[in-house]
Amino acid sequence: MARAHRPSWLYFVVGAVSWPVVKIVFRLRASGVENLPQSGGFVLAANHWSNVDPWPLGVPLFPRRFLRFMAKSELYWFPLGRVIDAAGGFPVRRGERDVEAIETAVALARDGHVVVMFPEGTRRRKGLRKKHRPHWHTGAARIALQAGVPLVPAAVAGTDRLARLGPLRVAYGPPIVLDDLREEPALEAARIATDRLREAILALEEAIA
Repeated sequence: MARAHRPSWLYFVVGAVSWPVVKIVFRLRASGVENLPQSGGFVLAANHWSNVDPWPLGVPLFPRRFLRFMAKSELYWFPLGRVIDAAGGFPVRRGERDVEAIETAVALARDGHVVVMFPEGTRRRKGLRKKHRPHWHTGAARIALQAGVPLVPAAVAGTDRLARLGPLRVAYGPPIVLDDLREEPALEAARIATDRLREAILALEEAIA
């Protein structure tokens, strides 16, 4: 099994500085941490309220695990791109079938990284009408199935009201059952796995609402 990767220096610094802020100011409470694989890579799939969702998702795992996440390619200009890479991001071209990003995510998961995915594809709420409307995508399931790693559901609440210092809540569920899908055609397996993932995430959301 691939080893679990430790955070980069920037990830470690940001985590160390933000840990007391998240725990004390935003009163982060996490449940289900015992459901997370203790070693090897996996895909962590969650609902999506804000660009900072990876932050509360990652703090309960800090400093043991290094979360990797897709960041829109528009953000990759110098020097911001270097900072995003060090913070765990890798680029994806939104609105396109970015095969390279999927292959990167599969390779990272196989290599022992925790790859964070948001199956809804985009944030749920914004002040302006969005071009990319939220709907469930099969990317998280595809990555887990191709990489042969666990697909773990999670839910986050409170990142849409940080300005009001609302409490942050995170819940991690047990890995989605995938073993019975290994012999299914790839597209069908990803669809079924995504249906299971959606049900699990919605149940976790209700538990922390």
